[in-house]
Amino acid sequence: MQVNALDHVNIITDNLNGTAEFYKEFLGLERRDAPAPLTPQNAQWMFDKGGKAILHINSVDCPRAFDRDVHPGDLTGAVHHVALNCTGYDEMIRRIEDRDLDYQVNHIAAVGLRQIFVADPNNVLLELNFFGD
Repeated sequence: MQVNALDHVNIITDNLNGTAEFYKEFLGLERRDAPAPLTPQNAQWMFDKGGKAILHINSVDCPRAFDRDVHPGDLTGAVHHVALNCTGYDEMIRRIEDRDLDYQVNHIAAVGLRQIFVADPNNVLLELNFFGD
């Protein structure tokens, strides 16, 4: 047994459309309806440029195979952040500043990495990683 890669991150929200639009407009992910039995009203999947659904966004009332109590908002449980490998550092800074979002940057020169930390509409902290960009 081995882990090959992170498959996706699931975000539970009380604002499905707003959250999906944030990831579409802000990060340029492609928004698609989730497969049945999920519906467009309770689930949207966000795809990267390679055609992989990296974010699954579900409404609070969306049926789940493994259900547990989740409360969107200020606290996101034990997960500290979601890291995304990105390109276009300067464009991302412009997008953040155009939206007047709070953010923090970090530079790890030893590995040629610039990072931007910014929260989504559900207060999920995103770590946007730009290697050599």
